[in-house]
Amino acid sequence: MKLYSKLFLVAMGCATLNSCSDMDDINGEGFRVTSEQIESTNELIPSRVESSLVGMYHYMGTQYAGAPTSGRDDDFGYPTACISQDLNGADMVCDNNSYNWFSVSSDYSDRNETYANPQLRYSYFYNQLKLANDILSSIDPNTEDDKLKQYIGEAKAVRAFDYLCLAPYYQFNYQSSKDQPCVPLITETTTDFNNNPRATVEQVYTQILNDLNDAIGKLENYDRKGDKTRIDKQVAYGLRARANLYMGKWAEAASDAAEAMKGYTPYSREEVSKPAFYNMDDHNWMWGISITANDVTQNGGNPSWPSHLGSFSGSSYAAAVGVYKRINTLLYDEIPATDIRKQWWVDKDLHSDLLNGLIWGEASGQDIATYTITDVKMAFVPYTNVKFGMKSGIGSATNDCDWCIMRVEEMLLIEAEGLAMSNQEGQAKTKLENFVKTYRDPSYTCTASTKEALQNEIWKQRRIELWGEGFAMADIMRLNKPVVRFHGTDKGNWPDAFCFNIEANDPYLLMRIPQKESNNNASIVNNAGGSQPASLQNPNLKDGVTD
Repeated sequence: MKLYSKLFLVAMGCATLNSCSDMDDINGEGFRVTSEQIESTNELIPSRVESSLVGMYHYMGTQYAGAPTSGRDDDFGYPTACISQDLNGADMVCDNNSYNWFSVSSDYSDRNETYANPQLRYSYFYNQLKLANDILSSIDPNTEDDKLKQYIGEAKAVRAFDYLCLAPYYQFNYQSSKDQPCVPLITETTTDFNNNPRATVEQVYTQILNDLNDAIGKLENYDRKGDKTRIDKQVAYGLRARANLYMGKWAEAASDAAEAMKGYTPYSREEVSKPAFYNMDDHNWMWGISITANDVTQNGGNPSWPSHLGSFSGSSYAAAVGVYKRINTLLYDEIPATDIRKQWWVDKDLHSDLLNGLIWGEASGQDIATYTITDVKMAFVPYTNVKFGMKSGIGSATNDCDWCIMRVEEMLLIEAEGLAMSNQEGQAKTKLENFVKTYRDPSYTCTASTKEALQNEIWKQRRIELWGEGFAMADIMRLNKPVVRFHGTDKGNWPDAFCFNIEANDPYLLMRIPQKESNNNASIVNNAGGSQPASLQNPNLKDGVTD
C-alpha cells in the first residue's frame, strides 16, 4: 500500500450537488477563489451559499475525495483520518499483510512525505478549508442579515474544526511548543499561497479561537431543526472545548463542554450492549456525517469506514480478508469485567455478549464469531471489535453507516478533565464516577488520589470510550505521552512489525507536510528528525495507564 499518490488539492465544489465553483479557475496550492466566482456567488445569495454549505459538510464523507485520480480504497474522507490516527496510537491493532490499506499508519512509514496516506490526511482538511473560505469570501463580513451571519458562523466553525484536525499532528503540544511551526494558515484574505510559511502553534490556535468565538455569537439564534450534519451553537461550544483542552486551558475547556452538552444524554448501558455507533439520529450524537447508500457506490463500497473499521459488513476488507481492527490487550486487560465496554471486543475465546441475539446468514449469537462465508467473512480473531454496528443490518453489503464527529460522552470527559486540572478534583471525580457508574459500569469507583492520577484515569476512560473514533494520537500529543504498545518481552497481540514503543517528544511522532505542498509553497520548512520505529524498541516505556 506504500504507493506515491499525487495530491489532488482542489475543491470538490458541493460534492454531489451542483458545482459551486469552476475547478479550472482555482489557482495554486492555497485554494484561491477568483473575483469572478465571488461576484457570481454574491448574485445568488442566499440560495447558492446554502448549497455551498451543504457541499462543504458533505465533502467530509465523500469517497475518493482526497486523491480521486488514484481510486484508493483508503480514501473516504474524515473517517480515513480518524482510523489512521488511531492506528498511529497504542490501542488499535491490525494485521500486517498486503490487504491492510492502513499498514503505513501502524508502522509509521506514513511519515514519508510522498506517501498517499499522509497526503490524504492533509488534503481533506485544506480542501474543506477551501470550501469554507469560498463561502466567507462571498459574504460581506459586516452583513446584518441574520441568515448570512448564520452562514458565516457555520463556515468559520468548520474552518476551526479543520485546523483542530491538523494542529495536534504537525507539532508538539501548545504548552511546550506554541512558538514552533505548525501548519500554514489560509483564510479568505490570504493572497500569497506560494510563499505562505507554517504558522506557529499559537497563531493556529488563535485563529481557531477567533473563528469559534465569532461562530458562537453568530449562531446564537440558529435552529438546525434536527439536522446534525450541520454545526449549531452547541457544537461550536464543543469545538471550543476541544481547542481549550488541547491548549491546556482547563477551566475554559470544562465550561465550554458543559455548555455544549446541555440537553444531550449518553448512550445507556442497554444501548451499548449491542453494536452501535452508526446512526446520527441517536440521542447522544451532537454532530456527524450522514452517509447514505448513494454515498457508498464506488468499488462495492470498499472505500468506506465500515469496510475497514467495522466487523459486520458483508462487503469489506475487515471481514472478507480478516484485517479486523482489534484492541491492544494492554488496554483490554484494564477494563473490569463489570464494564459493558469490555464486550465491545471479543475475548481471547472469541466471546462477546454483544453477539447475543444477532444473526448473520446462517449463524446466530456467539456462532457469528467463527462463522465464515467465502470471500465475504472470515472468522473473528481474538480481541476483534464488535463496537460498531451496521445501519442496514448485520452482514449487509451496503456500507451506509453514519460517522460520529462529536457526542456527549466526549464532552463529559472533557469537562471532568478540565475540572481536575483546574484544581477542582472533587467535582471532577464526581462527574467521572456518575458517568461511568450510570452508563457503563455500576461497580466503578475512581481511586485516583492526585491531580495527575486523575488525569490519567480520565485518559484511560477516553481510550476505552472513544476507541476507534479518531482521538488516540491527539491525546498522546497533547498529554506529552509515549506510545506504549507492549511491555518488556510480552508482545501481546501485536504483529512484529508494529510492536514497538515511541518516546514522548520523539520528532518522528510529527507528521510531515506532503511533498505536493512543499513543491508549491516555497516557504515550507518540513518536520524532520527521528527515524522509523524498529520492532521491539523501547520495551520499558510506561504511559501511566497500562503500567
